[in-house]
Amino acid sequence: MNLGTPDPRPDLDGRGLEVALVVSRFNREITRALEEGAVQALRGAGVAEPDILVYHVPGAFELAPTARRLAQAGRHAAVVCLGAVIEGGTDHYRYVCEAATQGLTQVALEASAWGRHGVAVAFGVLTTRTQAQAAARAGGEEGNKGGDAALAALETALLWRGLARDAEPPAARG
Repeated sequence: MNLGTPDPRPDLDGRGLEVALVVSRFNREITRALEEGAVQALRGAGVAEPDILVYHVPGAFELAPTARRLAQAGRHAAVVCLGAVIEGGTDHYRYVCEAATQGLTQVALEASAWGRHGVAVAFGVLTTRTQAQAAARAGGEEGNKGGDAALAALETALLWRGLARDAEPPAARG
């Protein structure tokens, strides 16, 4: 039993929502599995295949600026960022993890206020010590964190749409 996995949300209905996936090409074997998990989760929640748009970037460092541009455009209900940073023999791992985390946190906070509903930004970046740990979280025995991030983004986007609807005057809800 994995205590870190969220309860499934069978009530998520992503029909009519467009979701962007921003996927790092670095550690491609892992990020491809994260991408597949995200697409599968979104399709299972009713997001139509043409409404799942995938954008590839070179590495984890490029996730935040790309997510920011996509969120600012206002086209997507959610932007899911997927990457894998695996520790090596230098401090580079630490700096990339820190930059990706801080960058995506900033984008998520900013994007929550953009447009009528905000744009949900999800963090699906694995930061692991080994390739085996990353593989376990990208469809292995630890599940697929790409799918988890996609469902978290979708759930948040739906919540924010409901909050915006609740904030409207009754006459405007029609």
